[in-house]
Amino acid sequence: MEPTGSAGPLLTDARPADHVLLDVRGLTTEIAYRNRVIRAVQDVSFTIQAGETACLVGESGSGKSMTGLSIMRLLPHRGGIVSGSVRLRGTDLTQLPLQQMRRVRGAQVAIIFQDPMSSLNPTMTIGRQLAEPLEEHNGMSRKAALARAAELLDGVGIPRPAERLASYPHQLSGGQRQRVAIAMATACGPKLLIADEPTTALDVTIQHQILSLLQEMKERLAMGLLLVTHDMGVVAGWADRVMVMYAGRLVETAPTGRLSAGMRHPYSRALLQAVPTLRTDRTAALRTIPGSPPDLAVAGRGCSFAPRCEQARDACREQSPPLTAASDGTYACFFPVSAVAADKPAVTPAAVTDPVGQDLQDRGGQPAPLLSLRQVVREYPVRQGLPRWRGSAASVKAVSQVTLDVYDGETFAIVGESGCGKSTLGRLMTGAERPDGGQVDFDGVDITRLTSGQRRSHARRAQLMFQDPYASLDPRMRIVTSLREPFVAQRLGSRSEQEQFVRSLLLDTGLSPDIGSRYPYELSGGQRQRVGLGRALALRPRLVVADEPVSALDVSVQAQVLNLMRRLQREHGLTYVFISHDLAVVRYIADRVGVMYLGRIVELGPADEVYRSPAHPYTAGLLSSASSAEPGAAGSGSHTPGADAPVRGELPSPVDPPSGCRFHTRCGFAQPLCAEQTPVMRAFGSSRHTAACHFPLIPSSEVRAPTKRPADA
Repeated sequence: MEPTGSAGPLLTDARPADHVLLDVRGLTTEIAYRNRVIRAVQDVSFTIQAGETACLVGESGSGKSMTGLSIMRLLPHRGGIVSGSVRLRGTDLTQLPLQQMRRVRGAQVAIIFQDPMSSLNPTMTIGRQLAEPLEEHNGMSRKAALARAAELLDGVGIPRPAERLASYPHQLSGGQRQRVAIAMATACGPKLLIADEPTTALDVTIQHQILSLLQEMKERLAMGLLLVTHDMGVVAGWADRVMVMYAGRLVETAPTGRLSAGMRHPYSRALLQAVPTLRTDRTAALRTIPGSPPDLAVAGRGCSFAPRCEQARDACREQSPPLTAASDGTYACFFPVSAVAADKPAVTPAAVTDPVGQDLQDRGGQPAPLLSLRQVVREYPVRQGLPRWRGSAASVKAVSQVTLDVYDGETFAIVGESGCGKSTLGRLMTGAERPDGGQVDFDGVDITRLTSGQRRSHARRAQLMFQDPYASLDPRMRIVTSLREPFVAQRLGSRSEQEQFVRSLLLDTGLSPDIGSRYPYELSGGQRQRVGLGRALALRPRLVVADEPVSALDVSVQAQVLNLMRRLQREHGLTYVFISHDLAVVRYIADRVGVMYLGRIVELGPADEVYRSPAHPYTAGLLSSASSAEPGAAGSGSHTPGADAPVRGELPSPVDPPSGCRFHTRCGFAQPLCAEQTPVMRAFGSSRHTAACHFPLIPSSEVRAPTKRPADA
């Protein structure tokens, strides 16, 4: 898909296509603030070949995004490249005048940002935004550019592309907006594409589609691709080469095939060990990286990772290790992992003697559920104009006829794509919202019938933990005030007693009491999430509904928060409902799992059994779409027929969900029966593993003969 015009003879092909496309040498970038200078990128060197996918990984603040912005020369105010070169096909981009660099961006090198909603202009139609670079770089007329824009949308899988040209960004889903961003970035056929966290905020199914699309576009346009991410699963599944960055420096480069077996730098191995996979031992704590990354405004001596490295020796604290060449990469370490004893771990895990939440089958008899939902329904009216009393013609079917139990002391996970009703179901479980139908029993009491006074009392027994702690904490309140607020609202204790309990909460969640005097913006993401957990635990509830509690965190901080949640569950006898779209995290922390699709529970059962033998095609598709940090490791359900087919398409509108089985419009096994009848829940394997599917992937234990799938019929 080569562009029809030309951006000018700025970047000549001085080398054959199979040679180096991008050559970065000694790149150093600084950002000047009022009283200090941040050295965000320090002496970074690497190359990218044409047709290669290189992945830049590391924790937040390591300099990954700043490296990509430096290549594009899109640095923030008072930021600049102070030394080094960035050569694209032999031309040094750092030396180009700004006007020429503007002609290079989009035409020769392009970037895709993490949040397409913030990178797309909300006041311009999709067609106008796609046509703009074609008019600017390729000299197309408005009519020709719009026609080409429709072709680009079709090329990235947007349905009805001609109609979408008139849409605005807010009228598209998250996956569609990211596809538009990809179409815009590749419109002029660039030779290098930089993708900065392109899938962080997306569901596992949409993530798989976007990464597949990037791979397809790379091959079609013979581009080089630089992926910037902290998701080690993305690295393992999609990159040819990995470059690990820490404190603004590259500390290791290696082919992806050596990712899990032969990483030499202790930081690289620590990142891998902190990531839960579908094979992680659930009875052990996740390995964590102690401490936090250094302040890039302070020049330190020695290896920047030494304060957090258990292999560090005196030489590491005195000298900065240079990049050492190996047969298949480079590393900056005096004492690489391969040179130490194989039985000495880079990071020592905390001991866990018992798994979280004893499995129900090991308990004496079947206990009464702590939380019980029966045929629960929740719908939101879509108002059609004013006045409101005229009613609505439609409604969002957020939760439809959901029936399930949550048992005391267990971790019950709810998984599914965004928009399937997970968060709404969580609010119904805590009593934060009333259902439109059905019954919600908490410890034998129907909470849908509670009076306002009784609801206040019930709030002490069931609490919500939100995905974004920064948005859920008042930015004008100090942390101690935010943590005192639940006691003030419930009129519990004197001020001194409340402050004393807040101090114990901070210690309980691994925070220093000094943090109580700070504001939310003064804390890191991991610290804010710990405060959010402390606030949820302030009233000593029996149930905590955690809504995507670790999705926005780095892998190292994620491991710390998950270990903390498990420890507090053991110490306080908590019951968790864990809402997430990260299947590896769910596999690690959950005792049982419920798979939700478009308002309905389609599969329910013990986590081990559901992951090992998924019965519903949607569950199998989710598992096959999940990225694994283990190269070549397939999902746990990949052996099951049909489990290797990721979920296709996007979620239908919950305002007008499909008839019968709501998944049939995206299911590769769907037959006419699926559109006509809603399937009922049936048992598969154990009596606690149930699924609602007319043509399941495994035989039902409720029938004698194996259920035939359409492919076998």
